[in-house]
Amino acid sequence: MKEARSAYERHTTTTVGVAASASELFAFLDDHHNLSSHMASPRSPMMGGGHTELILDEGQGRVLGSHVVMRGSAFGLRLFVDEIVATRTPPITKRWTTVAERLIVIGAYTLGFTIAGSGTTSNLTVWIDYTLPRRGRVWGLIGGKAYANWCVRQIADAPLTRFGST
Repeated sequence: MKEARSAYERHTTTTVGVAASASELFAFLDDHHNLSSHMASPRSPMMGGGHTELILDEGQGRVLGSHVVMRGSAFGLRLFVDEIVATRTPPITKRWTTVAERLIVIGAYTLGFTIAGSGTTSNLTVWIDYTLPRRGRVWGLIGGKAYANWCVRQIADAPLTRFGST
């Protein structure tokens, strides 16, 4: 299960109904390419003309302890995050958490999802618990909540685009 929220200052969550079995949905979400595309596009206003590059280790983000790295820029500032897969229980839940980061509007975080499936449909809950950035906390106060909502929504919307909603 996810870490106690007391380690983080903020929390955002969303739940959607997806027209896919829990196994299909988990397989889709277990591929980090499907989760990070919203940060790879320089057309996104939330990235301020920047984008990130996804770097996966030999575990491809699909095994406990696997590293998922993203580096790039947003609003002309350099970004870096190294996440580690902390929980992975197919087809129910997955959680990854930062081990190193240089971010603008949020700081350290744990991000994950939980799936409750019934036959060919599933309820997907995506959440993020995060701190404000160590440097520039004012940017976190201004944009942290909007960014966290956007990030969670992008991850929740990705399988809706692939499978449809219920």
